[in-house]
Formats: sequence, C-alpha cells, structure tokens
Amino acid sequence: MDRYAGKPFLRLLDSYFLDVMGQLSEEQDEALVAMQPRLAQVYGDEGSWQDMVAAQMQFPPSLDDQVRRFWAGYLEHCKANGMPADPNGLVVSFID
Repeated sequence: MDRYAGKPFLRLLDSYFLDVMGQLSEEQDEALVAMQPRLAQVYGDEGSWQDMVAAQMQFPPSLDDQVRRFWAGYLEHCKANGMPADPNGLVVSFID
C-alpha cells in the first residue's frame, strides 16, 4: 500500500521532518522549492514550503529544535547498539 495514496500533505509532512533532521535529499528539496507557488495557492499562504507546512500544522517555534535533539539521541542510540540509522523509518513511526 502506498503511504501517500490520497494523502498529498503527508508527503509534505514527512519531507518537513526529514528536512529538519538534515536528511532531505537535495533533489527532494529542489522539487519542493519548485512547488512553493502552487502550495501557496492551495494553502492560501506564502513563504517557504517549510513555513507553509509548519503553519498548516500549527507547529510551535520550538518544534524544530526538539526534533533535532530527538534525532541526535536516536543517532547516539543506533551507534551505541550497532544499528543503522533509518531516518525515513523514524519519520514514519514519529508521524504515525
């Protein structure tokens, strides 16, 4: 089952968290930046795609720092336990 079928905002939300964690690919970011004018029309907002996602979700300003701290802790846990870090899996479990 496609995680994003019928849920276009979910892809944006996943991308937002990957971006905050420094794990969004350059290609993904470029595609999202190119979509900003369309997103502005859809959401009646302006700014970066990240700003629009944060506004739609009513994220507090402190959320990005909290996510970065959580990501750093996750990386430490993975390293200490000899496990590979999975940013996509972490984002999916976090959002779900």
